[in-house]
Amino acid sequence: MWIFSDNSKCIFFIWNQWCLYYAAVVCLLFSPVRTNNVCPTSCICAKDPGTVTCRDGEDTEVPGDIPEWTSTLILQGRNISTLRRGAFMSNGTELQMTTLSLSHNGIRAIEPYAFLGLPRLHLLDLSHNQLEYISGRAFHGLLQLRSLYLNHSISPAATEQLSNALDAQSLLNLHRLELAGNALKSIPPLRLDMHNLHALVLINNSIASVGGGDVTTLYQQKRVRVYLALNPFRCNCELGAFYYWLKNSSQCPDAGRLLCSEPEAKRGVPVENLREEDVDCMSENLEAVSYVFLGIVLALIGVVFLMVLYLNRGGIKRWLNNIRDACRDQMEVYHYRYEQDSDPRLANVAV
Repeated sequence: MWIFSDNSKCIFFIWNQWCLYYAAVVCLLFSPVRTNNVCPTSCICAKDPGTVTCRDGEDTEVPGDIPEWTSTLILQGRNISTLRRGAFMSNGTELQMTTLSLSHNGIRAIEPYAFLGLPRLHLLDLSHNQLEYISGRAFHGLLQLRSLYLNHSISPAATEQLSNALDAQSLLNLHRLELAGNALKSIPPLRLDMHNLHALVLINNSIASVGGGDVTTLYQQKRVRVYLALNPFRCNCELGAFYYWLKNSSQCPDAGRLLCSEPEAKRGVPVENLREEDVDCMSENLEAVSYVFLGIVLALIGVVFLMVLYLNRGGIKRWLNNIRDACRDQMEVYHYRYEQDSDPRLANVAV
């Protein structure tokens, strides 16, 4: 049986206190606490301007140790295929970041609430990715977002999803939206009245015509400037409403760069230089109707003529017979005279 003295109890108590203190120090050293001075691995940090640049690498996630003083974060050349929920809130704290560039990362999906923790973000660049899925709540929480760049990023499957994501209440302060180079065939069905949008960039897409509904919406939102250069416009009468909008509105700053792609006779001609008759469906329809009417009239005349011939077939036959007999008599006279002129004896007798 062991008997402890007062000294042994005191030593045992002190030993326990030191063990607890050591364990606490170890936990602090190895816990994932965000620090203000540590730069993420494989990144370049400049604290004075507040810029963190992380280019190239094999990382598949957003760095989890972004300094709190970061105002501009540039992530490029990574393999971040999916932006997961709370990707920028690794320790549950909000960042004061105002600019975020995520171009050239091969991003294919943006999950709901991916940008939580960035309440002060003003510019978000997602250009040159391969977005196939965009959650309807992808941009939730970006109350101060002013500019959103999605150039060369949207696949056809994600086009409709993008419209739903942009209708979020979080983007009420969006001023500039860039969707260049996404092979869009029409203006996305955005609720322009919902946003504070001032610039919509749709250059270098596959827009061949702009429908009357889109033109009406643009007329109603006078503050919006739409950039549409480098699109293959089909310059026929279907472009009429858009043509008159270009002529009567200053909402398209690059109107002089809008060129016809079809038909071949108008290829390369500026849309605003077309004549009114080139885009007037009424004149084209009237011309088509006139040709049809002319064909019908000629057909009726032909039918009437054939009916007259049929009804007068007896008189026409007698008339043809009389002409034939008259021609025969005349030919016999000519034949008799020819024989006289050719035989000298007959000529002497006649004398």
